[in-house]
Amino acid sequence: MSDCCSPLVHAEKHPQKYCCPRNGMAYAEVPVRTITHHIKESWHWTPSAEHYYFCSDPDCDVVYFAEDGSTVLRDSLRSPVGVKALDEQSLLCYCFGVSRADFQRNPATRDFVVAQTQSGQCSCETSNPSGRCCLKDFPKPLK
Repeated sequence: MSDCCSPLVHAEKHPQKYCCPRNGMAYAEVPVRTITHHIKESWHWTPSAEHYYFCSDPDCDVVYFAEDGSTVLRDSLRSPVGVKALDEQSLLCYCFGVSRADFQRNPATRDFVVAQTQSGQCSCETSNPSGRCCLKDFPKPLK
């Protein structure tokens, strides 16, 4: 018996990474719900694609993009994206409001965020514009 009608055979896989239409570099997928939480007047935004990706390049104005070429630019968001705005007030942790300056003054802020994350108190999927855990955005400890 043929598997030609099996949904697994016909299910199209989408790429987990896709190239930003502005800078040509590949970036990871981000949930549409993340974009909805960050975009200004999200009630006016209608996603034009099923899958979106997050561009973390500080020199690129694109923040979110889709395979259909649609983009969401920096100025369309309610707040600055920490990995794109590398000033002292840019956020490293969106769940708990930890800025670069906070971390520089007190590196133990990372320990606090780790503990909160381990106890399930974070909301990175919606709070962080990348849709991912912010711990990777903290500067690496000096050895």
